[in-house]
Amino acid sequence: MSDTLAASTAVERTAHLYEKVRHVIPEVEWAVFADDAEAILRLKAERNAVVLAHNYQTPEIFHCVSDIVGDSLALAREAQHVDADVIVLAGVHFMAETAKLLNPRKTVLIPDPRAGCSLAESITAADVRSLRAAHPGVPVVTYVNTSADVKAESDICCTSGNAVKVIESLGVDRVIMIPDEFLAQNISRQTGVEVITWAGRCEVHERFAAGDIRQLRASHPEAVILAHPECPPEVVAEADLSGSTAQMLDFVVQRHPRQVALITECSMSDNIAAQHPEIDFVRPCNLCPHMKRNSLAKIRRSLETMTHEVTIDPTVADRARAAVDRMLSV
Repeated sequence: MSDTLAASTAVERTAHLYEKVRHVIPEVEWAVFADDAEAILRLKAERNAVVLAHNYQTPEIFHCVSDIVGDSLALAREAQHVDADVIVLAGVHFMAETAKLLNPRKTVLIPDPRAGCSLAESITAADVRSLRAAHPGVPVVTYVNTSADVKAESDICCTSGNAVKVIESLGVDRVIMIPDEFLAQNISRQTGVEVITWAGRCEVHERFAAGDIRQLRASHPEAVILAHPECPPEVVAEADLSGSTAQMLDFVVQRHPRQVALITECSMSDNIAAQHPEIDFVRPCNLCPHMKRNSLAKIRRSLETMTHEVTIDPTVADRARAAVDRMLSV
């Protein structure tokens, strides 16, 4: 670090954290983050707390204060094994609910309760009951991007990373898959199982179009293009590979392409680039306004004030937990 920034005590004490993100965060910007980052580390120790962060969190959260990072499946799995009294979920509300489902005796906090999800808000428990009535006997596979109320009405949950395995594990030729219609259509093509869909969409991924991918190929012919399965099917068809954020990360780290474009939320590229500055990331990405409600300052305040606590009605929680547990057993 420069002598100018090192003069600030918080900056100096957090120099080891800045080293993790120096390729993607300007040195002068770290001065804004250093005090909060240092406070979060102290508060985690005092509260016996851990921070779980989704792949769409910004680098200063993802790399500098988080204990567990990953896609929604990884966070759901790891939440079961957290040895802490407090979990702070740097993500969106349904993820915090899932952490609470799997850790009912722990305190689960979300830094900003307004961090929602267009998919989770697209469907209600009553909608699921109506779908069951219209299609009796057809199992309901519910994306984890839903409320606990919706999970409670479901047979089994899935993520974008394990949806194929979940559906194939059911051994049926027809399922109801909610709420993301694009994910359902893309998974149906992979499995051959007939999928009854719901008109829910991710406000980040639905904005991508097939023309965007073709234009990207024209301007960056060497780029490997990876698309999230929440994108429209015609976008997925134009990509080289479709996968969850964890699958995208695995591909980039293992294959090490010279140039890559991730068709998903913007921070995904930033977080990989922080550790792999030698890879050229083309960024035709969109921001998730809900994920971006999280910040170091809000995580710090959450730990200082023990807000905002996530609670779930026990009668709902038991049924929702069963659907999540069935997914994890797959």
